[in-house]
Amino acid sequence: MAREQLGVLNALDVAKTQWYHFTAIVIAGMGFFTDAYDLFCISLVTKLLGRIYYTDYDKDKPGTLPPNVAAAVNGVALCGTLAGQLFFGWLGDKLGRKKVYGITLILMVVCSLASGLSFGGTPEGTIATLCFFRFWLGFGIGGDYPLSATIMSEYANKKTRGAFIAAVFAMQGFGILAGGIVGLIVSSAFDHRFKTPRYSVSRRASLAPQADYIWRIILMFGALPAALTYYWRMKMPETARYTALVAKNAKQAAADMSKVLHVDLEAEEAKVRKLATEQSNSFGLFSKEFAKRHGLHLVGTTTTWFLLDIAFYSQNLFQKDIFSAINWIPKAAEMNAIHEVYRIARAQTLIALCSTVPGYWFTVFLIDYMGRFAIQLMGFFFMTVFMFALAIPYHHWTLKPNRIGFVVIYSLTFFFANFGPNATTFVVPAEIFPARLRSTCHGISAAAGKAGAIVGAFGFLYAAQSQDKTKTDAGYPPGIGVKNSLIALGVINFFGMLFTLLVPESKGKSLEELTGENEENDAETQDAGTARTVPV
Repeated sequence: MAREQLGVLNALDVAKTQWYHFTAIVIAGMGFFTDAYDLFCISLVTKLLGRIYYTDYDKDKPGTLPPNVAAAVNGVALCGTLAGQLFFGWLGDKLGRKKVYGITLILMVVCSLASGLSFGGTPEGTIATLCFFRFWLGFGIGGDYPLSATIMSEYANKKTRGAFIAAVFAMQGFGILAGGIVGLIVSSAFDHRFKTPRYSVSRRASLAPQADYIWRIILMFGALPAALTYYWRMKMPETARYTALVAKNAKQAAADMSKVLHVDLEAEEAKVRKLATEQSNSFGLFSKEFAKRHGLHLVGTTTTWFLLDIAFYSQNLFQKDIFSAINWIPKAAEMNAIHEVYRIARAQTLIALCSTVPGYWFTVFLIDYMGRFAIQLMGFFFMTVFMFALAIPYHHWTLKPNRIGFVVIYSLTFFFANFGPNATTFVVPAEIFPARLRSTCHGISAAAGKAGAIVGAFGFLYAAQSQDKTKTDAGYPPGIGVKNSLIALGVINFFGMLFTLLVPESKGKSLEELTGENEENDAETQDAGTARTVPV
């Protein structure tokens, strides 16, 4: 049986949408803008790094990063992100959301700048330095996932909470778009200033010495949006749910939210003390009670995020390879080094503008009407359909008259990833777990996602190679080819649909109603606390 809700939490649940909601979205969202920019801008410059540091001018093709180096450059930030999600997710529940929030941002600013300043006397030394700083950049980015989601969920009202959390995550789309735009501007400026021939015309002359600045500028730009939001992050008060339910400080929670909501709120210290003694507010992550109440939920959020990110990151990080495979981007020998960056950035910008960004905002506008479960199931379904539509007649799409059709369907898979599980897997873990474990469980779910991203990034790097030894990239063994890789990703998306059945619907309910933190401690509510796993 549910008891009366704490006044300060009820005020947050029923508050009308107002200025502080939008402020919180922008402050948390700019972190995600930076996260996406930093994670995905590396795909713009890996071809350039190969040309600068690994070109053998005796060969007919410009240099590419060796397989182990490419894997490290593309994957090291994801490894750092995974570690950061686990560590900062746990720390956010121990020290509070606000205290940890600033640390992650400082780490992102410093390491973005340091990545662009990577140095070394040899190509290996420069790449090693770059990988070192990108690991710690990823570590900071990892902290932003559980903290941003948890802060937004605990600030939002229950009617539009899904839209607010999704809006924070939707800034990722603008970050990916910004990466493409910055790449376009920088490469275009250098291409106009330093005229160089194609590699096939003059191998040495095709690489302007100034090209080394391009990748550094693109990577360092990620520090700017993060630095601009630091002051505002530090001004945000701690969330009332952490202060009242975890820190047990009713007076501080009421004072903080009175300022935010511009209303007078009573400090219900006796009620907070009583809530603290309830069994529903004391079990730990590794307890039988947690397994009973939320075990299947955690399995659902981790597996769906893991499966999604295998598909999502393999597509995103290796767009350039897929576009090259269908000849949408010319062969490397037919471009100079700077123009290659421009063509890759243009392709990424087009995909982001036409499918990635719109997909995120469809979720924002519809998540509180359709519900999380319906959007996630629909997204996985259409991703499966479109992956098979690309894969089965793959030869058809490689023919010149059909390439635009390939790009359209490929774009639709991104649209339904973002108007689907890429957004909902971020939203749901921030809603369905208790306040004292919310950041930790979101971090675990997000880390499972990044494990999937690592599988996608490293696996697709090798798997997408041609089955013909003569057509593989330098240093790579034959793979299963793009066609079979796309079939594998379609199967993965199908399993994502199945595991979505373990994820509860959280639309329109208060956080305490979802987690059972506001219930009387009796046998009846022990059973009620085990929230259903299949929505009705």
